[in-house]
Amino acid sequence: MILAGLPAAGKTTFYQSRFASTHRHISKDLRPNATGREARQRRDIDDALASGASVVVDNTHPTAAGRRAIVALARARGARVVCYFFDVTTREAVARNAGRSGAAKVPNVAIFTVAKHFEAPTLSEGYDQLFRLTLAPDRSFTITAVTGETRTDDA
Repeated sequence: MILAGLPAAGKTTFYQSRFASTHRHISKDLRPNATGREARQRRDIDDALASGASVVVDNTHPTAAGRRAIVALARARGARVVCYFFDVTTREAVARNAGRSGAAKVPNVAIFTVAKHFEAPTLSEGYDQLFRLTLAPDRSFTITAVTGETRTDDA
């Protein structure tokens, strides 16, 4: 699974509430000072999939090109690929971030920087399923399956 969305959109909270007991959590945030974080993440994904583990890759994943590498790696291991797109506005992300403290709080500039070049995921990127998550008034997520696109295997 791939979680895609702005910083402070709720990706890690969603992982913890839905998948922590069944999926391995892979995130660059878990190794903030590591060198070669991108290569390290790919190795972690490949190792987990090779061992038969289910994984959730929890990063912002702002561009289709960046997500494509993870989709290809999963496909090479025969894994089903699902993307959860956190369709949260910068205002909503900043509000969520304001409630954080310590290492969980990101600089607001990071939210705006990612938002400038964020590309919403589409089924044409090669996902078996794509879900769009929006914030409900009670701060939970409303989840909608994205349909109506044709999935292609060349992504």
